Amino acid sequence: MSQNTKNVYKEKSKPTIIRLSNITAAKAVADAVRTSLGPRGMDKMIENHDGGVTITNDGATILDQIEVLHPAAKMLVQLSKAQDIEAGDGTTSVVVLAGSLLGACEKLLSKGIHPSEISESFQLAAEKACEILEEMAEDVDLTDRNTLMRSASTSLNSKVVSLYSDTLAPLVVDAVLKVADQDTFNVDLRDIRMIKKMDGTVEDTELVDGLVLDKQFSHFVSKDTSQDNAKVALIQFCLSPPKTDLDNQVVISDYTQMDRVLKEERKYILNLCKKIKSSGCNVLLVQKSILRTAVNDQALHFLNKFGIRVVKNIERDDVDFICKSLGCRPVANIDDLTEDAMAKVGNVSESGRMLKFTGVELASKTVSVIVRGSSQLVVDEAERSIHDALCVIRCLVKKRALIAGGGAPEIELAIRIAEWARTLTGAIAYCAREFAQALEVIPFTLAENAGLNPISTVTELRAQHKLGKRSAGINVKTGYISDMLVEEVVQPLLVSLSAVTFASETVRSIMKIDDIVSVR
Repeated sequence: MSQNTKNVYKEKSKPTIIRLSNITAAKAVADAVRTSLGPRGMDKMIENHDGGVTITNDGATILDQIEVLHPAAKMLVQLSKAQDIEAGDGTTSVVVLAGSLLGACEKLLSKGIHPSEISESFQLAAEKACEILEEMAEDVDLTDRNTLMRSASTSLNSKVVSLYSDTLAPLVVDAVLKVADQDTFNVDLRDIRMIKKMDGTVEDTELVDGLVLDKQFSHFVSKDTSQDNAKVALIQFCLSPPKTDLDNQVVISDYTQMDRVLKEERKYILNLCKKIKSSGCNVLLVQKSILRTAVNDQALHFLNKFGIRVVKNIERDDVDFICKSLGCRPVANIDDLTEDAMAKVGNVSESGRMLKFTGVELASKTVSVIVRGSSQLVVDEAERSIHDALCVIRCLVKKRALIAGGGAPEIELAIRIAEWARTLTGAIAYCAREFAQALEVIPFTLAENAGLNPISTVTELRAQHKLGKRSAGINVKTGYISDMLVEEVVQPLLVSLSAVTFASETVRSIMKIDDIVSVR
């Protein structure tokens, strides 16, 4: 009987071991990115299996590239991706916050509180936190360009390209406002195309109100590298001799038959080129073909004679964006190449091994950003930083509210939820108090990464908030506590709301797991 009791007791201890294992694994992931938080956060150098190197401090990029084996740790990687999709920024903060909440769960479990009670209490605390954040927020008007630029600068200041935030912030704001659908409160970032060029510096990054292709003209009709009053056509058929099916072959036995084949090919291609000329097209975009050569040298020769500029090897993935930007229609058959299928463009010019289409007659809601940098690593990181800043402005279009940055909302939440916890009784009060304390990890880490004394800094910050200064935060440049709204350190409300909501949901999911079962 005593032996059976002993076995039952052992079985009951298994869920606790599994929970602690999950918490330890997830906290290890959070600790890996914790030093990258904030404007003074460190960068990570990630080397992949084929020797490629990535240097970044973007939480989503770091977690996406590192190899995580533990299933609970993978949940934090998915959490970072979810934050990246929803808000685009705060990917490091959400993982650090989840790690801190898991630490709070560990303390509560050691006190004997049941995981279900912890889970429910954290849900209530997260809902209360969202209410407090909504109270703290200030409405923003999308016509107020300076406010939008301040939000973009705050995002860029924590990146490698922070030196160029004054150049990139206006560019980001202009790009989003150009493509934003303000009636439906939505921005499709696929309408903003980024082209990476390894020349110049990040300061030379430019926004083009039109289409930019990383291509060149296949030949020059004249010495001039631009075409004014262009009629642009995008074709999906091939300007080369047709081929037989894969299981057929043509056997040629003498030279006369060979000459006849060559003449027929020449006649076929010339006929196609004449039809293109008669349509009025003077700039021809040819989609890439995998079955045969999309446009051969003979076709290029004829088109050159007719004064038609050709751009070869347009990728299939680019066709939709090109059509949306220029207002043209892809043509699959030569007989469908009519005036209404073409786009009228003021100027098509080639510069720096790129083609720029400007002055499009049918103005579209698409823009192109040419990202420049001195090395591939810098260009890649600049692109990631601009993407995060674009997401920040997109958040403001979706939910038009701002809050102070610099750890101000987290410390305010910690104080207000701790006060709310005093009105509760039982285990919920304990859990709410630990939830509040866990939120302090963000200002604590900001101070730590900036080389300040985290304990004295957070203590002073808490004292300022208790005096009613809700927008007081850590100024990492001076090392003192100051008003974040005056310092122009602001962030969208949606970033903080989604961070608190997603982090608490992930922690609740981990707490509900009491066993890991492997299946084949």
